[in-house]
Amino acid sequence: MYHHSGSVARPTTGFAAGLLEPTAPDTEAMLFQRCTWCGTAMFHRLLCPVCQGSELRTERSEGVGTIRHATVVHRNTPAARNVSLVEMAEGFVVRGRVMGPLIGIHSGDRVRLSTAKDPVRGEPVFQLVDEPYRAWT
Repeated sequence: MYHHSGSVARPTTGFAAGLLEPTAPDTEAMLFQRCTWCGTAMFHRLLCPVCQGSELRTERSEGVGTIRHATVVHRNTPAARNVSLVEMAEGFVVRGRVMGPLIGIHSGDRVRLSTAKDPVRGEPVFQLVDEPYRAWT
């Protein structure tokens, strides 16, 4: 059971099944869940995808990751936009947008969570940590 008090929901028992509400407002934090049984990290899930456990604890991500896949989407938008899958250092994958020139975003680039949020989709926005050297591209 969950008890809702104000704008922050907290579990009343030892379970944290999918609860992703911070105890204090923190705009730069990305919260994820970790299974207490097998230790798998995941983003916005109700059950562990590995062991199907429901005992998940909420943790705070450091906000550093690596782009695993980046694509440019032209559909349903007035301008082209970037959609990327970012593997975070804690081991979970999240979909978001990477700031920068569309042609300069590649798989393997390191990114850091930005303070900005995508205003339309609410997805996290990342920025490139360092410009990689690409001699032949």
